[in-house]
Amino acid sequence: MKLQRRHILLVLLVLSVCAIPFRAHLRRPVVAVIQVMKGKKTISDRVSQYGEAARKRLAPQFANAKVAYPPCGVTLVGLKAERTLQVWVSGNDGKWTHLHDYPILGISGVLGPKLKEGDMQVPEGLYRVESLNPNSLYHLALRVNYPNSQDRLWGKQDGRSKLGSDIMIHGNTGSVGCLAMGDEASEDLFVLIAETGIDHVSIILAPVDFRTRQLPSQMPSLPPWAGQLYETIKKELQKLGVSST
Repeated sequence: MKLQRRHILLVLLVLSVCAIPFRAHLRRPVVAVIQVMKGKKTISDRVSQYGEAARKRLAPQFANAKVAYPPCGVTLVGLKAERTLQVWVSGNDGKWTHLHDYPILGISGVLGPKLKEGDMQVPEGLYRVESLNPNSLYHLALRVNYPNSQDRLWGKQDGRSKLGSDIMIHGNTGSVGCLAMGDEASEDLFVLIAETGIDHVSIILAPVDFRTRQLPSQMPSLPPWAGQLYETIKKELQKLGVSST
């Protein structure tokens, strides 16, 4: 059985290399087959597997923030220039408190929003967690709901149709338009979001931390609506306040 699995995985590897020009269309079925070979796990399985260790790491952070676990709400702030993912939490009073910063270990592209499939860009804007992936090839993953309705509206306005997809916050250190956080951090985030509930989680992805700095003077060419996007991001960041760390 083990030998048979090795043969199947070898065939899949060869096919994936040969299919590089078509990888955007073939990625999902190939990934699905590999996941089946590895064995499917549920979200509950992963919370049972990693929950105790993740909660132990999170406990002193929540104690310091004086917010009960699980929180009423979570906001993840991905700062591209700073290569940092901030975690903000709220309790019953609705006040946002800075919980912790995780370094982003892998990120691709440059400052500026994602515009099309294959541009290697990490999106910029206001997003939600669409789903949790307990069987990610990159340990554990949170799927970002890119493209959202605003991305589609601007795409239609610009005449862009292939906007890209499959944007994740995941483990490991490699990134193609995603935020790679390392495996331990992905466990913390996965458990925290699972136990908070994805309906109570928001994501802000920004080129820089607009609360403390401006865009660099040398920026890549930006679409005409980028100024409007950045003003929206600034307002959402200001609602959180500034981290004391």
